[in-house]
Amino acid sequence: MNESRRHWWPWVLALLALAGGIHWLRATLGGRPTSAAESAKRPALPVVVATARAGDMPVYLTGLGSVTAFHTVMVKSRVDGQLINVAFREGQLVHEGDLLAQIDPRPFQVQLEQAEGSLARDQAQLEDAKRTLARYRELRAQKVVSQQEYDDQAARFGQFEGAIKSDQAAIDGARLQLTYARITAPISGRTGLRLVDPGNIVHATDQSGVVVITQLQPIAVLFTIPEDHLPSIMKKLTASEQLEADAYDRSDQNRIASGSLLTVDNQIDQSTGTVRLKAVFDNDDGALFPNQFVNVHLLLDVKRGTVIVPVAAIQRGPRGTFVYLVKADHTVEVRPIAVGPAGRTDASIESGLSANDVVVVEGTDKLREGALVQAREPGRDTGSPKPAA
Repeated sequence: MNESRRHWWPWVLALLALAGGIHWLRATLGGRPTSAAESAKRPALPVVVATARAGDMPVYLTGLGSVTAFHTVMVKSRVDGQLINVAFREGQLVHEGDLLAQIDPRPFQVQLEQAEGSLARDQAQLEDAKRTLARYRELRAQKVVSQQEYDDQAARFGQFEGAIKSDQAAIDGARLQLTYARITAPISGRTGLRLVDPGNIVHATDQSGVVVITQLQPIAVLFTIPEDHLPSIMKKLTASEQLEADAYDRSDQNRIASGSLLTVDNQIDQSTGTVRLKAVFDNDDGALFPNQFVNVHLLLDVKRGTVIVPVAAIQRGPRGTFVYLVKADHTVEVRPIAVGPAGRTDASIESGLSANDVVVVEGTDKLREGALVQAREPGRDTGSPKPAA
């Protein structure tokens, strides 16, 4: 009897343990909600959304640039003399032909008077030689004078003619020196700091001039772009199309001026793989200044009738680019997309979205496929009513 009890007693203990495990498992499953119930009771995630729209998307090429004066002239003296007057203010806007400085004109005036006196003397001698030659011609016809005497008088007449031409050249040279004594602006622009003071002796061979003038209206901007974009730009220029260019400040947020592309450099920088371009701006308001750093946006093309969404809505993952699309039941769907040309704030979508689709632009860090969201548009503090689970 005792032997039989020892045989079935382990089986009784095993059955009791199995019954306890089943009871604990039922209690555990009955007290914890399923994953579907958890999803239903989970609160909606607040997000900011935007609506995709159909429109025209400008295609820009951006490059770093530096403002450069359209023309820069070092104004120097063409004659030697004492500087007696400086007629400009430092930083003044001057026009072509305006008086900048005056060199003492008296030495050149004396040279002019001497040349004029020589001309008057030689003209009188020429007139006398002319009358004498006429008399010799009559006497030669009467064979009163020899041919040698007649030829000598004709040569003397020719010498006085040459002297008059030399005197006239001396007069023109003296007048030119007087003109050079007035230093005028060769271009219109802004003057820099004065490089010489009145009272100094200036020379035509001086290395430093009187002042530097920079032309600011119009003004140019030199900027670089990758060489890969060069064929598309050259195609536009060959077709005589004018490409618009905008200059932005250092932060690339505020537009300073608008102009157009002027030309492209004739070679590519192999060390950087870029090519230099030159744009011209009217700069009527003087917003651009030489050596100023700017960001240039070159309008290459306009993509018509495309779907446009904010750049913030585009996400990138291992499988490519995608957006979180908000469906009618306030849940999100991971929608793969193909992105076209993009700007600073907006991007065009080649495929994957249609106009009026609602996409998430803020709050994407916690989103997953099928997540429940509470959406609001940008600029609004209150969200839409919480949807039913």
